[in-house]
Amino acid sequence: MNTYMLRLVLLFICVEGVFGDTDVMKSVSVTEGDSVTLNTDVTEVQRDEQILWMFGPKETRIAEIYKHIIDMFSSNETFGDRLQMDSFTGSLTIRNIRRTDSGLYKLQIRSNRGNSDKTFNVTVYAHLPVPVITSNSSNCSSSSERSSSVSRCSLLCSAVNVSAVTLSWYKGNSLLSSISVSDLSISLSLPLEVEYQEKNTYSCVLNSTIRNQTTHLNISQLCHTCPGSVHQESVF
Repeated sequence: MNTYMLRLVLLFICVEGVFGDTDVMKSVSVTEGDSVTLNTDVTEVQRDEQILWMFGPKETRIAEIYKHIIDMFSSNETFGDRLQMDSFTGSLTIRNIRRTDSGLYKLQIRSNRGNSDKTFNVTVYAHLPVPVITSNSSNCSSSSERSSSVSRCSLLCSAVNVSAVTLSWYKGNSLLSSISVSDLSISLSLPLEVEYQEKNTYSCVLNSTIRNQTTHLNISQLCHTCPGSVHQESVF
């Protein structure tokens, strides 16, 4: 093999290394009802480029751009009109995302310069509710001899229909207690007892993988003298 041919072979190997098939997996987390954009990382779609998006284990075609013409495969019943493809970059946006939109999204880019593949693992989390703090004066305790005086108050922080979250009580920035649930959609509650006259700041926080909701405790509003009725607070 002469020097010229050797250089051609080496150049071909280098080009294949740069523009050859690749398979990159990227994880994306999003909350139900939000929008998410899956980026192609293409600066500008060229006329000879074909950008194809597929979804699910059957790799169902959902969007394509080729020769600057976009096809959204409108017959797809899963997404309807909630998909949008950027004509400049080929990136795919899913609007008003649903839990059923979780799964693998495969991106294929084909051109005369080479091919590339990328997969997005999209996880859609349920909408995160604001935790609710309640008190029941019938459960309060008193260290005073006067039955109408309250020194301690029983509280309960709750969140309904949640999954993959942690519910926690905080005193200032210090964690007091917490409870977690995995994938099951259930209701969580976490008790706390505080002194009626104390000046500390308490908050109940519901955390998911991608966001949190916080309710701050107003002791003077929720804790009253015994006996009393149930009061509720949801401040965020």
